[in-house]
This record gives sequence, structure tokens and C-alpha cells, in this order.
Amino acid sequence: MLYVAKEKIKTIVSIDIDENEEVLKTVINNLKEPFLFLKKKSKLISYVVVNDQLSDCLNKGDFSVKMLLDQAKSIARISHLDQHISLPELFQIVGEPFAVIKGEDEEYEGYILREDVLAELFKQENTSVDLLKIMLSSIPMGIFVLDKEKRIINCNDAGLKMIKSTEEKVLNFSAESIFNKQQINNVFSTGKRLLNNLEITNDIGLLVDYCPVLNYDNKVEGIIIVVQDLPMVEEMAMEIEYIKDLNKDLNAILSSIYDEILVVNAKGDLIRFSENIIHDFWKIDLKELIGKNILELEERGLFTPSVTRLVLERKKKVSVVQETSDGRKILAVGNPVFNDQNELDRIIIASREITETTKLKSELREIRKISEKYKKELNDFKTKDRFLKKLIYCSPKMEKVIIQAKKIADFSSTVLLHGESGVGKEVIAQVIHQLGSRASKPFLKLNCGAIPENLLESELFGYAKGAFTGADKNGKEGYFKQADSGILFLDEISEMPMHLQVKLLRVLQEQEVIPVGSTTPIKVNVQIIAAANKNLKKMVEEGTFREDLFYRLNVIPLHIPPLRERPEDISLLAFHFLQQLNEKYNRNYHLTPDAIDVLEFYPWPGNVRELQNIIERLVVTTDNQAIDAEFVSQFLTLGYEPKKMNPVFRKVIPLQEAMDYVEEQLIVLAMKQYKTTTKAAKALGISQSSVSRKYQKILTEKNTKIEHFSTH
Repeated sequence: MLYVAKEKIKTIVSIDIDENEEVLKTVINNLKEPFLFLKKKSKLISYVVVNDQLSDCLNKGDFSVKMLLDQAKSIARISHLDQHISLPELFQIVGEPFAVIKGEDEEYEGYILREDVLAELFKQENTSVDLLKIMLSSIPMGIFVLDKEKRIINCNDAGLKMIKSTEEKVLNFSAESIFNKQQINNVFSTGKRLLNNLEITNDIGLLVDYCPVLNYDNKVEGIIIVVQDLPMVEEMAMEIEYIKDLNKDLNAILSSIYDEILVVNAKGDLIRFSENIIHDFWKIDLKELIGKNILELEERGLFTPSVTRLVLERKKKVSVVQETSDGRKILAVGNPVFNDQNELDRIIIASREITETTKLKSELREIRKISEKYKKELNDFKTKDRFLKKLIYCSPKMEKVIIQAKKIADFSSTVLLHGESGVGKEVIAQVIHQLGSRASKPFLKLNCGAIPENLLESELFGYAKGAFTGADKNGKEGYFKQADSGILFLDEISEMPMHLQVKLLRVLQEQEVIPVGSTTPIKVNVQIIAAANKNLKKMVEEGTFREDLFYRLNVIPLHIPPLRERPEDISLLAFHFLQQLNEKYNRNYHLTPDAIDVLEFYPWPGNVRELQNIIERLVVTTDNQAIDAEFVSQFLTLGYEPKKMNPVFRKVIPLQEAMDYVEEQLIVLAMKQYKTTTKAAKALGISQSSVSRKYQKILTEKNTKIEHFSTH
């Protein structure tokens, strides 16, 4: 029994947490003790360590009751003693900074520091109280304490029994003579715990944990070794059973593997092999090679190189393609296996014949190249085909234009498209882009007449940083730079100001642009397609368009004929636009044959664009699904007075063919104007039956043509 000296009992300085903060500050400032006890309603509830952190808070004015409570620790864990201390209470004191002392009236008399209790423990000559020995002997596991010299300086009886030794043979002796030297050195060098290490000698089996003892500098001062005993026989039996099961699994795996597996020792001697072997490779039964060195087989010229030799030399995984004397190819992979001392112990070799595989891979590689080439070509054809199917035409004149566009697409020459407004110049420009080598590159369009003159230059050529007021602070790329490697379509080129024509000419000649506000030229690779609905040659004569630019643009001229010169396309385009509107608005409108006749005889000054607008106007305003000639005529005659025109022929044709052509037009015009065959016959001066017969023939031919194009 340990007694507490009264002079070691310190006074409890306590204060109620409900006190004013100023009172709390005063008490803490005047406190000489290391602990301040807090109470509530006269009952001790917690304590606070009076340290530098608390003093700093007071000095900085950061003190508050909340802060004090945050630092407080509960007094419930503190040991409550009288002046006699039992051994279990001693264990509790060791775990806390102090213990409180109660008097006979159960009131707190003070507290005693842990250090003072331990000092009293060693001062009082009580041989029955050996705290450390009691602690060690109370632990059921074996405990061995090592100092930094790796000597065993303390242990318990349980540990001695487990290693079957005595204190005289253990204490102050090196631990490496009993426990694993490598593990001990590892703990000292790394400062990390090593758990669950199985250590078996001839007469003992132990499960050992190595735990470092660290000082305040986080350096290893020693090791505590915790030992648990394992029955030797049970452990060996379990291990043997495990090895048997493992052997069964390995044999099953080896028999199911397609590759040939060889196991070779560190000398190159064959130990075992799998059931699957490469046919006619070894020229000998592998059973006869067990225990023999397979390096000799390479020396005999059976195969080369030897993967076993390469693994022995390099001490790492090796993959080789071996070639036999008869030209066969074998893929061999050698994996080294190392023991605990990092020494080569085994080599596992996996081999398979790849003679046919190598040949097939080579052929497959060539086939893939060809396949990729064909795939690319097919995709190009599909893209071009899809685009060409969107072009609606059947007239010989447009066929000629498309053929020319296809030829032009193979080159990067400058193209000048000219024709009336609305004939489809942009569509032809897109044909050249889609069918050419620049199809995957940009296609940009700029209408020179739609952008103010003061902005056109910066849009075309771009501008440098800070080129003018209001400019983007980072500058801007112009159309030429954006269309690099692609095509730039300049519509209404005739509207370009004279001073910009000079800069455009430089781009065409030098293939470089100079942004506004910069002096540094930028190389570009752009194909120019220009379009004009005015006569540029005449503008050159009048001095409104530069002659040198005209000739630079007019490298490949391409004329797009107006719609009135290709009446064969009118019906196709009309049906195409009508079909688009039907799909868009979920309708089922259609044009009657006489309506098609009216459309074909109209001169279309606005060309394809006008035709598209007329079809949309018909769809929006009609009340019937069938759109006839009378309804169409209402829109085509608005603001239009047909002029008396003589038939015009641009080439000599047979007289009868010309007469048939004129007769057909007159009959259609008469029916369009008078609506009935009787009135038409009277106006034409022929019989009603003749008009009826000839008109029916005309309608039949028209219907046949329409059906033909609608099915294609």
C-alpha cells in the first residue's frame, strides 16, 4: 500500500463558470498552480491546463468563457483517492496528469501530480510494489523490451515460457540471437511496426509483433516485441494441408494453360513441365530432360536464343522469339522468381508456337492498310454521292456546268462564277468544295456587298491588337486566315471597293495577308471562288473594276445559265421545293400537269430563288391539295405583262420539229388563256377535236416526264 505525503497535496483553485469574465481573467492572471478547476453550482466538473496558449489569449484580449470551456477536460476520468493508494488506482494515475484527494468527509482536499506519485513510489522502500513488473506479468502475451543496443533489458514470465528460456539466458543478451535479425533492423531503420510475423524454429512456433519505442524527436530508442505462442504441430499440419491444396490447384492450372510451361532452377536444370508441350519441338521426351540443364540444347543448335540463359544473365523478365533449326518461330517468355534473400531461385518459362500467327499478323497488317484505304475512299465517295443527290437538275446545260465543276474541284485554281441573281452560284461553289481535296477543310462565304466598306477590310484580312478604336484587345483573324487550307467564296465581288481590290490582288499573287494595323505578312493557302451577277469585263472598261484583278480572278470562268434557258429543270425544282414544304408542314400538296406547264412557260427573271419563293407562296395560300394552272397564273401575272415575242431558235433544227415546237406552245398558251378547248380552237382557227387531241397528247408526254423524274 502506498501512502501520500501531505506536503505533496496541492490546493485546488476553482472558479464557477457563471462568474463574470473579468473575474475569471483576474483569477487566471494571479494563479500560480498549473491547473484551474471549473465548477458549476459548487460542483467540480472539469479542469483547464494553465499554459502559454491560455496566457496569450489573455494578453491578446481573445479570452472568453466559451474559449475556456473548449480547452477544459472532464474530471470524470481523474482518479479520486484518499491518502492510501492501491495498485489498480496506481495504474489509473499513470494515465492522467494528476489525481484528486478526498478527505474523510468526501470533500476534495486537493490534488497530487502524477510525477509526485511516481517519485513517492520509488522513494518509499516497499519491495512488494514493483510497478513495471506487475504490469508486465499481468499481460498474457509475451513481452520483451529492447534498448537501442538491441539488448533485451526486460521481459515477462509469459514470454520466457514461450521461448522456453530463463531470465539469466535472456536479459542483457542480444535479441538477434532469439528473434529475426532482419526484422529488428528494419524497425530501427524505418520506425514502423511489423505485425503478424511467423517465426518457427525446431522446437517453437511464434507469432511476433515488433513495435518501435520513439522519443520526442521521433527517433527509435528501442523496441517492444510482443509474442504469441502457436502450437507447432497444428501449424505444421495446417501448412502441409495448404501446400497439398495449392499443389492440386497449380497442377489443374498448368493442365488448362494453352502455353507450354517449364520450371527451371537457378542453374538451368529442368524441374517440371506442363502437360501441354509444343509438338515436335524438343525432338526428345521431356521426361528424359528432368534434372538436366536445358542450356545445352541451345549449344546443340536446337533453337536460338535461349530464354533461360537471358534470364540468368539479366535477372529480369525476358521475352524472345526463338527460331528453330527447321524455321519454326516460338514465342518464349521467361519470368525469374527470387527467394527471401533476393537471389534467383526459379525461372518459369511460357512458350507457344507463333509461326502461323506471325504470318497471319503480317497478312492482317497489309489487309488493314488496304481496308483503311478502301474505307477512306468509300467514305469520300459516299460524301460526294450524298452531296450530288442534293443537286436538282436534268437539263443538258446544267449537266455541263456540273461536269466542269467536278473537273475544277481537282485543282486549286481561282474560279469566277458569273450568272444572274438567284441561279445558284453558291451551290456550284459548294460542289467544287465538296468534290475536291479541300472537302474536309473550311468553306467560308463572304458577301462583299452586304458588309459596310469600312468593315470589309478588317473582316477579310483581320486586324492586329489595338489596330483601331473599338477593336478586340486580342486582335481578330480575318476570313482568309480562318479559311486557311480551305475555300473562301467571295459573293458579289463586283461590289468590292477599289482600294481593297489591290489588297485582294496581292493575296492572290503572294498567298499572304497583312492584317489591318500590322506590317507582318501571314502565309495562307486558300482557294478563291468569286461570283458576280454583273459584267465584270464591262466594269473594267468603265474603270470601276481593276483589270489586273479581273484577269487574276478569271482563271477558270464558269457561267451558270438562267432558269429560263433550262426549262427542263423547272418541274424538278418545283417538285423538290414542294416536297420540302410538305415535310416541313406535314401537308400533301401537289402540282397538276397544267400547273407545271404554266411554270415552265414563265420566264423566271428571279431564277431559282424566285421559283422557290413562288412555290412557298402557293403552299401558304392554297385551299386545295391540288394546285392547278389557274391558281398558279394568279401569282405569275401579278406585276407582269407578257411581251409579244417571236419564237427564237439558237441553232438550225428540222422544220417539222420547229413547227411541232411552236404548235405545242400555242396550244398550251391558248388553253391557259381560254381554259376550254372550244374557245382555244376558235382563237387558233382549227377544229375543237384537233385542239383536244393535241392537248391530251401534250399532257400525256408531260405526265410521263414528271413520273420519270419523280421515281429517280
